[in-house]
Amino acid sequence: MDVIGLIKGLTGDRTAAPRTILEIDMARGVLASPPDNPLAALRAINSATLGVLREGLRHAAKDERVVGLVVHVAPSGLGLAETQELAEAIASFGEHKPTIAWAQTYGELGLGLGSYLLAAHCHEVWLQPSGELSISGVHLGITLMRGLLEKGGVEPQFGQRHEYKSAADQFSATEITEANREMTQRLADSIVDDVVATIAKRRGKSVEQVREAVDSSPLSPQQALDAGLIDHIGYRDEVYAHLYQEWNGSRENLKFVTRYDTIAHGKQIAKEALDRKAPIVGVVSLRGPIVTGRGRPAGPAGPQAGGDVIADHLRATCRDDRIKAVVLKIDSPGGSAVASDTIWRAVHQVRESGRPVVAVMSTVAASGGYYAAMGANEIVAQPATLTGSIGVLAGKFVTAGLMDKLALKHEGRSAGRRAQMMASDREFTEDEWHVLNRILDDIYEQFTTKAAADRGMDHADLERLARGRVWTGADAKENGLVDHLGGVSVALDRVCELAGLDRDRAHVRAIPQLGLLDRVRPADSTESQAVGGGLWVPTDPVDALLQRGIAALGLERALAGVTGPLSLPWSITIKA
Repeated sequence: MDVIGLIKGLTGDRTAAPRTILEIDMARGVLASPPDNPLAALRAINSATLGVLREGLRHAAKDERVVGLVVHVAPSGLGLAETQELAEAIASFGEHKPTIAWAQTYGELGLGLGSYLLAAHCHEVWLQPSGELSISGVHLGITLMRGLLEKGGVEPQFGQRHEYKSAADQFSATEITEANREMTQRLADSIVDDVVATIAKRRGKSVEQVREAVDSSPLSPQQALDAGLIDHIGYRDEVYAHLYQEWNGSRENLKFVTRYDTIAHGKQIAKEALDRKAPIVGVVSLRGPIVTGRGRPAGPAGPQAGGDVIADHLRATCRDDRIKAVVLKIDSPGGSAVASDTIWRAVHQVRESGRPVVAVMSTVAASGGYYAAMGANEIVAQPATLTGSIGVLAGKFVTAGLMDKLALKHEGRSAGRRAQMMASDREFTEDEWHVLNRILDDIYEQFTTKAAADRGMDHADLERLARGRVWTGADAKENGLVDHLGGVSVALDRVCELAGLDRDRAHVRAIPQLGLLDRVRPADSTESQAVGGGLWVPTDPVDALLQRGIAALGLERALAGVTGPLSLPWSITIKA
């Protein structure tokens, strides 16, 4: 049980009553992963985690006391790929019980395609009379920062492999390249194509009818009703009056999915703990930019995935004979090539131990994130996952001009011919450019060679899909870079199939699974299970000042993922 589930299980009436109606209120927030510490869990006590919702709906679908599910669709903080995973869980529940979605609005003078996609996975869709159906599509923007950097006295010097690895363009180009335009346009088209096709299937419409609605939106409630995209127009009280009548229920029977049967689930967890013979599927999570060493659990730009920590967790699965299979959950834009390769090797070690590994991608698993996944037996991704980006970039920002503008005096002394190579107070020499390009070529060759071997492709075929290009999960599946579309549930099904396990009997366990004392107890050796990295502390006052400036300029998200040669070209937030 995660921290939120534990806290929620401490208070209140948790038993399910006959004819229980389950609720999901997305307006309270949905977390893609549990908080990293108890304090964060307290702040998010009214928010559900995606994993708890997924497992709760899975159990509730078989619970005779549960008669249906109502979902308040609202902005929740989930990305589009995560929304797709929740939608799948709701649809799976809907194969057994009725479901209703309602919203005050599906977008308001903005994009609501993702919200409506989730609603379309329910049997009935309601919309408030004052709302709208704004499913206008997807917008992806590209911002080049060269002009701003020049005004600040900063000169970017980057190399890239190859034309689609466009982080270098973001910082050093003055014009959008055709390769960048092509890639970005295809990302947008792929996402909309998949969402339109899914909505059409769920609503019993043709793709052309849904595409017409997309191009005509925003639609008024009546227009949406006439188009067959919603079933009823009404306020919340009318929605609940309807479902109480249809399902023979009352407000006393309402329970959040995360609350409806905590006691019973607690007993089940205790029973599983005593069942020493039951096989275990270990789940290892990789979140945030990939860095060498231990990384950090949190910081100004979120968590980092330390290559040493992820490799530790993967190796730990090989030391437990009850663990028969492993799922590697990835939500990362990549980063360090060395750390990514460390994780890749650990994945292969798990496979060599006889345990199958299935990697499952969330919002993003690109560049180093794909490197970590490609060694798995199979890869699962959502249609809107951003992945691929098999390419390399490296370089530096020359800040001599910025130092002059700020009236800062800097002088360095070096011992060694190339000791100053990455120093920011000077440009690359011709010799240093030669060295940088050699390193980029070596990393790219290693990346593409291993990817081709892992995916069972000829190198030439893989290389055509590489060159730094970012793909959606849907296009990656078509091109053989991933094996299945779906989320964690699909990954668990697949890894159990590969391991010859009964999915309903196998226990799913997060790795490492540590108690409170284990989290503060010093490790005995490098073979001990570890929690993660250390705390983020700015070590230099100038660095701290620059971090504040980056945040003030809104560049923090853009720079957060550039942590090494295998980083995603740019930070993307899909607005749907």
